[in-house]
Amino acid sequence: MTLRCAILDDYQNVALKMADWSPLKGKVDITVFNDHLGDASNVIKALQDFDVICAMRERTPFRRETVEALPKLKLLLTSGARNASFDMDALKERGVTVCGTGGFGNPTAAIAIGLMLELTRKIGFENARMKAGEKWQVTLGQDVEGRTMGIVGLGKLGSRVAAIAKALGMKVNAWSQNLTKEKCEEVGVGYLPKEQLMATSDVISIHVILSKRTRGLITRDDLARMKPSSYLINTARGPIVDEDALLDMLREKKIAGAGLDTYSVEPLPVDHPFRKLDNVIITPHLGYVTEEGYRKYYSGMVEDILAWMDGKPVRVIG
Repeated sequence: MTLRCAILDDYQNVALKMADWSPLKGKVDITVFNDHLGDASNVIKALQDFDVICAMRERTPFRRETVEALPKLKLLLTSGARNASFDMDALKERGVTVCGTGGFGNPTAAIAIGLMLELTRKIGFENARMKAGEKWQVTLGQDVEGRTMGIVGLGKLGSRVAAIAKALGMKVNAWSQNLTKEKCEEVGVGYLPKEQLMATSDVISIHVILSKRTRGLITRDDLARMKPSSYLINTARGPIVDEDALLDMLREKKIAGAGLDTYSVEPLPVDHPFRKLDNVIITPHLGYVTEEGYRKYYSGMVEDILAWMDGKPVRVIG
């Protein structure tokens, strides 16, 4: 019997080019969904007849409502080693096998630094002006050398961002719920309590994983402690920051600006206020979107499917 497999949220229409899917030929019938399916009711309607689903990160969540309404689902895959949008309890109760993939490097570090440089040097802004026929520069940039970066979360990604910031001549401090001074010393950065980190940094960059403990971690009070000249960079997950509070701070010019790659609702609604603010740089969750990463993700999914069909699933989550 041929299995049906859905590849979700292939926005760039590259999934079938990023890996060799031929080992599945004759065994698995693949359907690619380029557009986001939307809310749970649309997801359920579209995926009723699929045995295997390949999800790209957290673009399409699989909460209990969705899981329980997909009677044929047997194997759910995610790119990467974890997926906070999967209801693992519901999937376990249904007997659905969940597997992940490997990844490639730390591409989000480049996005975080890029957002900081766009906020301070206006590279993209001036590029757009020149291509629109404007004569010459109008902005006055800010040098990041000598300024202070505060990093929330000093894991692999936070440490990589810290290293780049230091190479640019920045002073770097860090904080997270479990971070110690000893860990900071190993990385070569300072340790500060959260309140002090928010109050003294010129740039705050967030690099913690979304969890129950980190949802809403950056509160209205935290944002209020930031200097009027400071910037917030969020390439982690939208719900880590109080989004309503951040909007208020930006509208009222209580901080200089924000660079955002992640949002509480994705894709970001076309009428969202972030799209209209001139002190916000927004990108459509580009952090993990690289050719190298995609090749690793989709090749891993092919391996996952073959191993599961052979009765020996690999990279099982939960």
